Amino acid sequence: MKVLLFFGFVAFALADVTRFDGEKVFRLKPRLDEHVIIIKDLAQSIDVDFWSPESSEQVTVDIDVDIRVPAMYLDIVYTTLGQSDMEHEILIEEVQSAVDGQSDSKGSPRAHSYTKYNTWSEIEAWISSISSSNPSLISKQVIGNTYEGRPMTVIKLGNKSGSTKPAIFLDCGIHAREWISPAFCQWFVKEALSTYGSDSQMTSLLNQMDVFVLPVFNIDGYDYTHKSNRMWRKTRSRRSGSSCVGADPNRNFDAGWCTLGASSNPCSDTFCGYSPESEIEVKNVADFIRRNKSNIKAYITIHSYSQLLLFPYSYTYDLAADHSELLKVAEGASAALRSLYGTAYTSGPGATTIYPAAGGSDDWAYDLGVKYSYTFELRDTGRYGFLLPESQIKPTCEETMLAVKYIAAHVQKNLY
Repeated sequence: MKVLLFFGFVAFALADVTRFDGEKVFRLKPRLDEHVIIIKDLAQSIDVDFWSPESSEQVTVDIDVDIRVPAMYLDIVYTTLGQSDMEHEILIEEVQSAVDGQSDSKGSPRAHSYTKYNTWSEIEAWISSISSSNPSLISKQVIGNTYEGRPMTVIKLGNKSGSTKPAIFLDCGIHAREWISPAFCQWFVKEALSTYGSDSQMTSLLNQMDVFVLPVFNIDGYDYTHKSNRMWRKTRSRRSGSSCVGADPNRNFDAGWCTLGASSNPCSDTFCGYSPESEIEVKNVADFIRRNKSNIKAYITIHSYSQLLLFPYSYTYDLAADHSELLKVAEGASAALRSLYGTAYTSGPGATTIYPAAGGSDDWAYDLGVKYSYTFELRDTGRYGFLLPESQIKPTCEETMLAVKYIAAHVQKNLY
């Protein structure tokens, strides 16, 4: 009986995982205003998942639009595309195969692997072990708990000195499904520790500055993408009276909150939340940065995908006061990144480079007074999208490391 019960539970647990059989990811190329209207109408009438841009509101002429279409709506989409003569291609033929194909299916290594997509429990164990085994360079601090009660731990990297040092804040995993992002934060910590003392730039950086690393910002969402729905993006907060779960943490900061490129519909993937910092994870991070505002000189946040290096503003088309310096640094960082594998990045202010979006963490940090505020959108440009294979973790992290170190070196030389 117990055995039967056990298998019943296993079956129940497995049944709870969302599958994407028969689904496709399309790239639509709206060249006319009527194409834009068609895409927006499609989004109203059927349930499509916007990969890029992040919602139908952000669709304009001449922006490539990547959407994931459930199998049951394929006929409608094909018919609509056929009637409109809109240029399009299929990026992913079979989404479930791409989900299954992400991992390199080698057995779990005994040691923590930096070239696989680790679960939250693996990352949590890693934070604990790496901190205790490198006490001279690492300390950790819980900055609060998530909605579901998981502790949010910030790792502080730096040669310990008696005085407060200027610092850089780096976070990964604001959006749950962007798995390459937390992989980079883990890689950054590993590189910092393994090259301190041998790499002159890293040594100098950690002697003179501290780097605060939040390996996974949206832990509840990230855990949910591993256990239930690979395509989940938002937090997992709930509010009585609504069946919709979560808000978009990168629309929930108090920076032009909920004005442009964000939704007030709680079911939307770009829902801005019920008020600025309504999401506890956002409040925890904002409180930490506010508390350390006098010494945080740079804010770097890692997302995917699109190969972009963005800086403020996204909530307005106005240029930032430090625009020319921010652009120069972004272009230098992009060149450093490209030097390794030839990966091309586009850099510029969010609103004009891609599309307007209010409530983002980079704009908020910049308006708080953190001058060097950057958002990375890592690989790729749509071939795999959020489902980047594990075989690309190493090259992606190696090249991104060069860009982050370039920014850090500039900050270090230009403290304010």
